[in-house]
Amino acid sequence: MSTATEVTALAARVRAQLADRHPGATFGDLRTLPGGHSGLTYAITAGATSYVVKAVPPGQRPIGRNDVLRQARVLRQLAGSLVPVPLVAAADESEPAWFAMEFVDGEAVEPVLDEHRLDPELCRTRMLALADVLRDLHATKVETGPEPPLDPRGELERWTRTMRAVPLELRPGAEELLDSLASRVPADIPPVLTHGDFRLGNVLCRGERPAAVVDWEIWAVGDPRIDLAWFLLFSDHRNFPRLGRPVPGLPGEEDLLAAYLDGRPEPPDLDWFRALARTKMAAIMSHNLRRHREGKHHDPDQERLPPTIAAMIRTARDLLAPRP
Repeated sequence: MSTATEVTALAARVRAQLADRHPGATFGDLRTLPGGHSGLTYAITAGATSYVVKAVPPGQRPIGRNDVLRQARVLRQLAGSLVPVPLVAAADESEPAWFAMEFVDGEAVEPVLDEHRLDPELCRTRMLALADVLRDLHATKVETGPEPPLDPRGELERWTRTMRAVPLELRPGAEELLDSLASRVPADIPPVLTHGDFRLGNVLCRGERPAAVVDWEIWAVGDPRIDLAWFLLFSDHRNFPRLGRPVPGLPGEEDLLAAYLDGRPEPPDLDWFRALARTKMAAIMSHNLRRHREGKHHDPDQERLPPTIAAMIRTARDLLAPRP
């Protein structure tokens, strides 16, 4: 948590950088935005224009999710592409580093998980439109710098570490699942730019269309099947027992896959990646449940997670089972 003095100092730096874009404008205060997943997230106004500011927490190293300038770099690379993203207005590498991007007005709603009153047909249209955006993302060529490719084995190792940091009783059947995944890691295919958490909950939509893909904390140059399988997971509320909400007419996995492929052949070994996506979700949820039960982040709502954790592990194992 930043002190008032630290926030004041950051606000002065942001205003100084943005002043050239808004000569004579009155700047508002730097306000904390809830829900930021990386670093610190703020909002600030310059006259009638609004910006979102992401900053490294004071005293912390700019690595992993706190490496906000890495996010700014990929957003700048995507500016003007077919992938809608906020425009980066300013950035400052001096500690603590930060960048400012345009505020994009829109709704970020995950239809099967969030409370909402959106028309089901609107949810369907948005999800199918997002399949097109994912295809465009994977076809976009950018200069990402010295980013080592994230291959299937590397992604599995990441989530295996997360899963195994959780007590066995919170992840029933996970060891067998991890062993099964490790025994049949697919061959690599050419890497592409991936988002890492691609779903409607990370996309601001206006009407039927995606207006901006946000939350680029874990983007990578990696296997496109990682993004694709994760996106497909959010098509069916039944994947999330006690959490999911039915949305009539929402496109299923096959519908979304067909929209993404747009006539191209299905990539090989997709079931392995669908199992990996479920493993990732189970690892994230069991980690959150552990933190709650250990008193590190008190949130009684986490007690709703065990049925979904168990279902993710069970269905992942089913996807890997030999077919008759």
